[in-house]
Amino acid sequence: MAYPAVLGALAVILVYLACLAPTGQWGIVAAAGLLPAAAVISVGLKAGFLCWAGAAVLTLLLAPDKFCALLFAALFGLYPMVKSLTEGLRKKPVEYLLKLAFFNAAFTVLYLTMASAMLGSLPEALGSSVWVLYLAANVVFLAYDYGFGRLIAVYIARVQRAVH
Repeated sequence: MAYPAVLGALAVILVYLACLAPTGQWGIVAAAGLLPAAAVISVGLKAGFLCWAGAAVLTLLLAPDKFCALLFAALFGLYPMVKSLTEGLRKKPVEYLLKLAFFNAAFTVLYLTMASAMLGSLPEALGSSVWVLYLAANVVFLAYDYGFGRLIAVYIARVQRAVH
C-alpha cells in the first residue's frame, strides 16, 4: 500500500511542477502518468487505480492550473490501467481500437471542458479545425503509446529489479 501512495505523491509533485512550467506542460504531465504504470507493474492493477485516484483527487484540489490536473486525471494518469487491461486481450486490432476509443473520449472531455486552455498550449495550425486537431492528436497518441510501451519495458528490465 505504501509504494502506490509514494508513487501517487510523486505524480502530484510532477503535475504541480507542470503547472509552474512555462512550457512542456503536456510532457511533464505525461511523465507523471508513468508513476501509476509503475504501481501497476510492481503491485497490480488495483494499486495502479488507487495511485491514480489519490493523485487525481489531490491534483484537482491542489494544482493551481486545473488544465494540468484534468489532463492527468482524465488522460495520462488513467491510461496505464487502460493500457494494461487492453493489452491483456492479446488481439492487436482490438487493443488499438479500445485505446483509441479511450483516448478520443478523454480528449473530448478535455476539449469540451478546457478548450481555451488546450488550444492555447497547441500550435495555431491545429486549432483552426477540429478534425485536424483530432487527427493530429490521434497520431501523437499512437506515438506516445509506442514510447510508453518502451518505457515500461525499460522499467521492468532495470528499475523493478532494484525496487524489489
